[in-house]
Amino acid sequence: MQTGSVSASFIYPLIIAAGVLQAWGPPMNGALQKSLVNPWLASLLSFLPIIALLFCLFICMPKPLPTSQGIQNMPWWAPLGGLAGAGAVVAGLIFVNKIGAGAFAGLTISANLLMSVVIDKFGWFGAEVHALSPGRMLAAY
Repeated sequence: MQTGSVSASFIYPLIIAAGVLQAWGPPMNGALQKSLVNPWLASLLSFLPIIALLFCLFICMPKPLPTSQGIQNMPWWAPLGGLAGAGAVVAGLIFVNKIGAGAFAGLTISANLLMSVVIDKFGWFGAEVHALSPGRMLAAY
């Protein structure tokens, strides 16, 4: 899916909705872990619907497919982004019931904002470099 021609009036509400849904995840996963007891089983079960949804979307919309050159030029760490997300899911499973959804979200959002500014400043993971301006620092604060 290309977003170059999609207007901001369409993209921003989707991003806000994604943020709302992100807040739902940890308490839902916490309830799953409480019911299943084992955090690894709960994490696995939490990811199964995601895998099924993405598989169905791929079957319905298989284009574009990667080129062999694209695969060859892919950084070794690019497929590991899901592991970073899995770490957040497991942390939510284990800790949201101990500290509460608000504290968990506050800590993860703060860490996310600070790390995002560092990623932007240094262009890590192939991101475009963005200078650390006073406005960016204020926004992250």
